[in-house]
Amino acid sequence: MKTVQVIRHRVEKTKKGSYYSIPFTVPAGVDKITVRYAYNKVTQGLTGRRKTANMIDLGLQDGDGRFLGWSGSAKEEVHVGKYGSEKGYFSEPICPGEWRILVGAYQISGSYIDVTYTITFETLESRFYYGDLHVHTEASDGKYSAWELAVRAKKHGLDFIAFADHNNFSENDRLPVLADFTCIPAVEWTHYKGHMNLFGIRHPFDHGFIANDREQMRRLLQNAREKGAYVSVNHPKCGVCPYLWEDDTAFDWMEIWNGPMRPANARALLWWTELLKQGRKIPIVGGSDYHRGNFPIRLGQPVTAVYSPSPDTGDLLASLAAGHAFVTSGKNGAFLSMTSGAHRMGDTVPCGRHVELFVEAKISPMEKLVLVSGRGEREVTLCGGRATVTVSAKEQFAYLKAVPRLGKGSFFTAVTNPVYFQPSAEHPALL
Repeated sequence: MKTVQVIRHRVEKTKKGSYYSIPFTVPAGVDKITVRYAYNKVTQGLTGRRKTANMIDLGLQDGDGRFLGWSGSAKEEVHVGKYGSEKGYFSEPICPGEWRILVGAYQISGSYIDVTYTITFETLESRFYYGDLHVHTEASDGKYSAWELAVRAKKHGLDFIAFADHNNFSENDRLPVLADFTCIPAVEWTHYKGHMNLFGIRHPFDHGFIANDREQMRRLLQNAREKGAYVSVNHPKCGVCPYLWEDDTAFDWMEIWNGPMRPANARALLWWTELLKQGRKIPIVGGSDYHRGNFPIRLGQPVTAVYSPSPDTGDLLASLAAGHAFVTSGKNGAFLSMTSGAHRMGDTVPCGRHVELFVEAKISPMEKLVLVSGRGEREVTLCGGRATVTVSAKEQFAYLKAVPRLGKGSFFTAVTNPVYFQPSAEHPALL
């Protein structure tokens, strides 16, 4: 949500060569402030020898009197906020109060200059953030530094990235800081019996990563959870490094799409679906497993799109844990969303005999949309990118997947977390 405040200010000739400030009020709940200013610069002289006659400089100071930055007359618009600021300006949470525009009256050709300052206040609203949750740096067996990967990911239009080096986490102490981009600390616990990503904490192990039996494995993961980690099993049906622990309760999430689409991902999706039929609620994620850029592995292919109130690491991970996400081939891949009233993907819907699901999707003509439930699959027909589907609560859950229209295999191009169904005392019991 945006609100705008306009300040019209006259810089008198007597102010030339001096600095001063103009107050403006910042309301509560603001996440980003943008200041744009305009005035008549009036150029003089012949073509090729033009000279700016008027020049007013710009800077900002927050409500506590802290200097935030100065851009002189180089930029007509600047912004500040917790998640990123204009170059030359500090990033920090926006506190309400009386802020100040810093004015530098550098050049004034006439008796005064009228300057219009347009101040835009933005409040974050929940939206989908796109990111790659499985990337390796040069700190393990990757080719590029964390900084290089973060810059590339941002250029690809991603909002976040998770660095998951094999069994080490030194890079987590020096994660890149980029404006409007989130770097999530992680480590890929790499074991001969399977790989798992531990998300959200810088140092997941107290005494190394070694575990040689099931009990040691569970203690190691539980210790990481107690520190705040989320545990995701990686490429569980991979032919090279599959999940071999005889324990399907050791992990919290499942990476159902790893790198390029291939049979291993299709097998992971089938296994996840079988666990759902057993009553499990396991959020899904996807990631490129990017190491060196060798074809066909590409950064940001696939991505996980998570519906989050903010790009904070904590909010992103909590939303992933809640299942408010879908996995798709890339930032511009299929878009899938499913809600039931105020409930969305990952939520459990109190219900009676039937549940009405509202579907929103953007897929290509070469794709079709399929609803998967505890009782099977059915194609969903979209009208203007939307559809309403009624399912029986006995079906336990329902999720969406986009698949190639002409494909005969089990490959997919996007898949959501499920909406789960739970008969409620407020509704008639299922018979």
